[in-house]
This record gives sequence, C-alpha cells and structure tokens, in this order.
Amino acid sequence: MAQVFRKRANAITTIVIVVTFLLVSFLGLGFAVVRSPYVTGVGVAPRQPVPFSHEHHVGGLGIDCRYCHTSVETSSFAGIPPTETCMTCHSQLWTHAKLLEPVRDSLSSGKPLRWLRVNDLPDFVYFNHSIHVNKGVGCVSCHGRIDRMPLTWQAKTLFMSWCLECHRAPERFVRPREHVFDMAWKPSEDQSALGPRLVEQYHIRVGKLTDCYVCHR
Repeated sequence: MAQVFRKRANAITTIVIVVTFLLVSFLGLGFAVVRSPYVTGVGVAPRQPVPFSHEHHVGGLGIDCRYCHTSVETSSFAGIPPTETCMTCHSQLWTHAKLLEPVRDSLSSGKPLRWLRVNDLPDFVYFNHSIHVNKGVGCVSCHGRIDRMPLTWQAKTLFMSWCLECHRAPERFVRPREHVFDMAWKPSEDQSALGPRLVEQYHIRVGKLTDCYVCHR
C-alpha cells in the first residue's frame, strides 16, 4: 500500500508545531508585558520632590480632597496645590524638618515644586474631572484607596477598555454626590437599585457615553 504522506511530512509537521508554539508564546508574552506595571504604571510610585503621604494627610488627618485639589468640582483639571497651600500648615508644623526643605525653598524662591503626574492620559484623550464628580463618580473609582497610600501610585490601568467598563454601565459605579469624596463609602441599599435611580437623577446619557467624541475631541 502506498504511503499517504511523504517522509518530509514529519519535518513539516514539527516545524508547524514549533512555529505555532513560538507564536502563541510571543503573543502571550506581549500581552503580559502590555498589562504589566512596567507599561501601565499601576502600583508604581514615581519619585516626587517631596514624599507626600495621602495616607497621613487624608486617612490620618482627615483632610478633604478639595482642600488641595481646589478645582476638581469646576474644572477638567483637579489642580495641583501651590506651595502656599502646603505652608498653610507647615509654617506652624514641622517647620525645620529636612523632609520639607524643598517646600520651604519653593516658597522663598517663588519657584513651584515640580510634581510628577501619577495618572497621565495621552494627549488624544479628553478627561474632565468636574463632569465625573458632578455625575456621582467617586474619587476611589479611579484613584483607588488613595487614603491608604503612603506614597501615591496609579491604581488603575487607564486603558480604554477600563474606561468603557464604566461608560457602558455607569449605574454600577455612580454614588450620591455627597459621598463622592468619601473613600470608604458603601451603598446603604443594593447598587442595582440605587445606580439606575442616580443615573436618571443626574441625567447621565447612557446611550451616548460610548460615542468616540466623548473622550476623543
């Protein structure tokens, strides 16, 4: 009986299996790298001119987000506090601490501290803090439990898929406006009942949130 396959079929099969394995491995490695903190920055605290601790100031002292981020309710940019805001307290507390020397130097020289952006979106993405705050999106939804961070790091990937998760179903994430800045807030009723009611109350246009122009202008 004649052979169905030629002798070289074994070699071709082996090559195909090896190439397929390498290709799948390469794609898997690429996906892992793209999702890794090395690329996303999640969990990585950049070196700042002063090691500011939200855990101490927000979690420990109970300072409201808006004390430093003054424009978060009215502007697209949350605002970086000027040196004068820091010195409101530190002109009286820890006045000679070595750690705060850059703050004192900034005040005396008039040169602002160069803080590094922790959550830095690409230029082709438009994000407005005030819209999200006034629609009932809590700070913790994007920034994580920043009140527990001794140093500030990025909590979410900021991938488009992550943004769309909320834009497609905002009822899963919205909360009463008075609790937007409350890091530990939990709904007093089932979110499946609360969310749709708030979506209607805050006039959130669910069907329009996934239109390209909403984020890309």
